[in-house]
Amino acid sequence: MLELTMATVSGADSGATAGMTMADAPSEPGAVLRIGRDANLCRLVTPEDWLFVSRVHLEFLCGPDGGWQLTWLRGSQPEPSSEVRLVAGEYAQPLGYGATVRLPHGGSGEIVVQDRTAPRSVNVGFYHEV
Repeated sequence: MLELTMATVSGADSGATAGMTMADAPSEPGAVLRIGRDANLCRLVTPEDWLFVSRVHLEFLCGPDGGWQLTWLRGSQPEPSSEVRLVAGEYAQPLGYGATVRLPHGGSGEIVVQDRTAPRSVNVGFYHEV
């Protein structure tokens, strides 16, 4: 099972957890969880006016072995208006636009989508229960 918790944070609300939403999916091959502005396609939805987040921005996909991977889907623009980074314990890495990274099996961490033009972010905590 992959559990996600999402909080949208703007400059004035830094550190607040109001508006937190959750989603989960069983660790079965082909299971998908998406994050973005499009409520028809995404289980976790950001505010519609947060244009630094694509209609479908992040995709979590369960592979054949029950492990999960995260992909920053490319949007309609050639360059993104956000930055994405994965934090797991002491380890932090930027995720490239259009790139995929495997999540730690049975681990937890956070994905941060940071607006490049304003002090706001989407913080997504993950926990992979095995």
